[in-house]
Amino acid sequence: MNKKIHIIYRNYSQVKNELSIKKLVKFCKRNNRKIFISNDVNLAFKYNFDGIYIPAFNKFTCSQKFKKKTNFKIIGSAHNYQEILIKEKQGCEEIFISPIFFNKKNKSFLGVIKFNNLALFSNRKIIALGGINQNNIKRLLCTKSKGFAGISGIKKTGLI
Repeated sequence: MNKKIHIIYRNYSQVKNELSIKKLVKFCKRNNRKIFISNDVNLAFKYNFDGIYIPAFNKFTCSQKFKKKTNFKIIGSAHNYQEILIKEKQGCEEIFISPIFFNKKNKSFLGVIKFNNLALFSNRKIIALGGINQNNIKRLLCTKSKGFAGISGIKKTGLI
């Protein structure tokens, strides 16, 4: 697997298994891969994650700063201008904007032009997310994104 691929641990429906989390973090650290956890600052610090991922549905803006540790990164996702503003207030260094392309799960998508217009609203590092596959990956070169993220396209190519 390419070393530039980072992992985000997201688990919204089940109780978090801390033993599995500990093993996953250990695996990522051993393989020099960055790992983030979604919505759980306490576990992020407890198990030495590289940072935290704040999903678009998390609108909570906390006035107290995270106990910043060296190289701890805050990343998040957004779907529109208002959510981009929230992610900036939450201290996100990178913002995933989605969905850029059509996929079966989400019939509405931004496309390259709307994506680029949203990306102009922020000076943060913008990452393209959603519907990215072998057929449209070259279109990412026309965007203002600094990278891309996904799961289904990665699964289909056998990277994970």
